Amino acid sequence: MNLMKKCVLASILTFIFILSGCGDPIQDDLLNYVNEQMPALADDETEIVGKYADVTGINYTDDYTLYDALKLEIIPEYNAFISDLEAVDIETEELRKIHEDYIEAANIQASAFLLITTAIENQDSAMINEANQKLNTARKMMRDYRTDVEKLAKKHDVKLKKDKNSEPL
Repeated sequence: MNLMKKCVLASILTFIFILSGCGDPIQDDLLNYVNEQMPALADDETEIVGKYADVTGINYTDDYTLYDALKLEIIPEYNAFISDLEAVDIETEELRKIHEDYIEAANIQASAFLLITTAIENQDSAMINEANQKLNTARKMMRDYRTDVEKLAKKHDVKLKKDKNSEPL
């Protein structure tokens, strides 16, 4: 009989725990978002942006190498990434708004990549400056996105684990 009481009590506690997790739709949506939907996309973006970093800044060799990387790899892969980003299924309005901000930032970054190719084709340094401004805007928006996700997580009692090798979601 004692064992039976323990089993019933354990079943009730499990049931209560499951119900408490279901009581906050934003918490559930956010947990699914950060644990299931975004990790692979974050990896994809990191890889693509890494390819851009490999041909710019201190790694820049010449316009042709940058142009070729943008046209053949970076832009097509980043456009596919944006399509995947747009396909993320979000249930709650509060998280959806934050995610839409991320999509906007990604689109600005994609337009900067395109503008760089046009600037190289036209040898137009003013366009390069404009593209760099877009990249700066996109980076700021992505930092804001991460901050907004962190705030939403805190508000809904979701603890985010930060990877020491990358910025948090």
